[in-house]
Amino acid sequence: MNNNSNISHGEDDQRKKESLDSRFNQTLRNVQGLLKGRSIPGKVLLTRRPDPLDDSGFQRSPSYQRSFSQNDAGTSDDMDKSMEGGNTNNSASHTTVNKLRSSTSNIETVAKEVPKPAVGARATDSARVMKFTKELSGQMVILERLRELAWSGVPPYMRPNVWRLLLGYAPPNSDRREGVLRRKRLEYLDCVAQFYDIPDTERSDDEINMLRQIAVDCPRTVPDVAFFQQAQVQKSLERILYTWAIRHPASGYVQGINDLVTPFLVVFLSEYLEGSIDSWSISDLSSENISNIEADCYWCLSKLLDGMQDHYTFAQPGIQRLVFKLKELVRRIDEPVSKHMEDQGLEFLQFAFRWFNCLLIREIPFHLVTRLWDTYLAEGDALPDFLVYIFASFLLTWSDKLQKLDFQELVMFLQHLPTHNWTYQELEMVLSTAYMWHSMFNSSPSHLAS
Repeated sequence: MNNNSNISHGEDDQRKKESLDSRFNQTLRNVQGLLKGRSIPGKVLLTRRPDPLDDSGFQRSPSYQRSFSQNDAGTSDDMDKSMEGGNTNNSASHTTVNKLRSSTSNIETVAKEVPKPAVGARATDSARVMKFTKELSGQMVILERLRELAWSGVPPYMRPNVWRLLLGYAPPNSDRREGVLRRKRLEYLDCVAQFYDIPDTERSDDEINMLRQIAVDCPRTVPDVAFFQQAQVQKSLERILYTWAIRHPASGYVQGINDLVTPFLVVFLSEYLEGSIDSWSISDLSSENISNIEADCYWCLSKLLDGMQDHYTFAQPGIQRLVFKLKELVRRIDEPVSKHMEDQGLEFLQFAFRWFNCLLIREIPFHLVTRLWDTYLAEGDALPDFLVYIFASFLLTWSDKLQKLDFQELVMFLQHLPTHNWTYQELEMVLSTAYMWHSMFNSSPSHLAS
C-alpha cells in the first residue's frame, strides 16, 4: 500500500514538474517569438532590428559600445535548440532569464557586425518603417495597432507625431488634427499669460514658494546633459511646470515632475533642431516655435499624469502602493535577493521611490530615455502596473551582485547603479524580461499575495 502511495505521489510530483517546465518553455518560446518578430497577444514586434533605431538627437559615442565574448553569449544554434528542444529542466525563473539574456546578447552581437548606413531609414528597418507609415498615413489612425508597433520602439523622426497620438493629445482623425493642435497651443499661451506672466504681487504666498522651488529645481534637471543648462531651456521648463502646477492644484508641483518634462522637450525639439543634442541651441528657434514646443510638452505631461494622479498627491499613495507591489513581485521571482535585502534591513522605499517618482530617468543614460518612453506610452492606462515589472527586471539585472552586499553597500549601489555604459541592448533586455514576467504573473495576481 505504501509503495503504491509513494508511486502515486511520485507521479504527481513528476506531472507538476513537467507542467512547470512546459510553462517556462512556452514562455521562452513566446519571448523568443517576440524577439524574432512573431505576434504575441498584446505586443507585436514586426521586425527584429539588428540594432536599435538610432536617435538622431542622441548620437552614440564609442564609449557606449560594448563587445561580447563567446563566454558572454551563447550561439544562435544553441538558442534555437533550447527553444525547439521541448522539455528541459528549467525549474527556476533564473534559468529562463539567463537563457533569454544569452539569446538577446547573441542577437545584438551578431547585429553589430552588420555595416550601418547613414542615419535615417536602414534597409533592415524598412518593413518596420513602412508599417508605421501605413498606420500614420490613413485618415483615421487605429491606436491599438499604433501601440503594438510603438511598444518595441518608434523611428526617431516619427516619434513626435506618434507620442501625441498615443497620449490622446492629437486626435486620431487626421482632418481634425491640425485644428485641435492649434487650439490647444493657443490655450496654453492663454494659461501662461494668466498664471505665469504676472507680477509676484498677484500671487499667493504658496504660489510664490512653488515658483521659487521650480526655479531651484530646473538647473538641477538632467545635470549631465549640457543642453539643459541653457538659460532659455530652463525658462521653458519653468513656464511649463508652473503652469501645470497651477492648473493641477490637487498635487501642485512635486519634485521629480521636472524630470518627466525632459523626454517630451527633447522629442518635440527634434522636429526643429537637427544633429546631436550636444549641438542644440534653443535660441536658434523663433518664439512661436518655442511656444508650440512648450504647449506640446505641457499637454503631453498633463495626459501622462492624468493616468497616475495619486502618484503626486499628498503622501504620494500611488507610488507607495506600487513600491509594495514591486517588493512582492521580487519576492516571487527571486527569493534569495528578496530575503537578503530583508535580512540587511533594506526597505524598497529607500531606493524604488525615486524610480517610480522619476520613471527611471535618473537611473539610465539620457540617450536611452526616449526609447524607454516609447514602451511607457504604448502601455497607455496600463502603464502604472507595468512599471512594477520593468523595475523588477531592472533591479534583478544585478541579482548576483546584490546578494554579496551589506546594508550600506546596497544603499550606495542602488543609488549609483552602473548603467553609464548601457546601450539599447541592455534596455531591450530589461523590457523583454519585464514582458515575460508580466505575461506569467499579471493574470494570476494571487501568486503575488503575501
